[in-house]
Amino acid sequence: MEQRSKNGTLIHKESGANMGFFSKLFGKSTKEEETVADTLRIGIINGSVREGRNAEAVANWTLEFANKRNDENVEYEIVDLADYKLPMLGAPLAEGQQAEAEQAIKAWSEKIASYDAFIFVAPEYNHAVGGALKNALDFLNPEVNNKVAGFVGYGSLGGVRAHENLRLILGELQVADVRTAVTFSLITDFENMSEFKPADYHEANANGMLDQVISWGKAFKALRD
Repeated sequence: MEQRSKNGTLIHKESGANMGFFSKLFGKSTKEEETVADTLRIGIINGSVREGRNAEAVANWTLEFANKRNDENVEYEIVDLADYKLPMLGAPLAEGQQAEAEQAIKAWSEKIASYDAFIFVAPEYNHAVGGALKNALDFLNPEVNNKVAGFVGYGSLGGVRAHENLRLILGELQVADVRTAVTFSLITDFENMSEFKPADYHEANANGMLDQVISWGKAFKALRD
């Protein structure tokens, strides 16, 4: 039966069958799709490429600790800088090296762009972040804009000077870094400065750092979306 408004205009109503047809034709949002879209992806960046590095054990500890929290709609993944054979930024390359270098740069860019937030596992070298990580960050810009970072460091003073150095670099890249950091001592958290045996008290800072990265990460994800 036709329905008309007070001024006589015909009112059209879509039948359930028609609505079902358009849903099938154009698709509709599902809870599963919404969950995927809402998932916060956090990359744990292993920022050392040195042979015999301690960073691998620290990055693995960070991933295991984070996963045990069972944060809802949060995914963690290690990104190992050593897997990306990046050239020195601006250095001349032989013709035979150019294709491989371009492929590494592209893979690094795409991988980093896929995350909403980062946790940098950064050792301290000469009061600063290691050269390999600084070089890798110099290849980035839009991939990390309006995203969030936290820090896990190690060194004679817990890597805090590397963290401060990273805060300066990331500020220029428009990355918001959280205050709380995890700082492992080469003296007390490593046996013979090589076997990683972290003290339990670091877990409080790890939880604080992750809480901040997640809350800020969600806010900045909404901003970008």
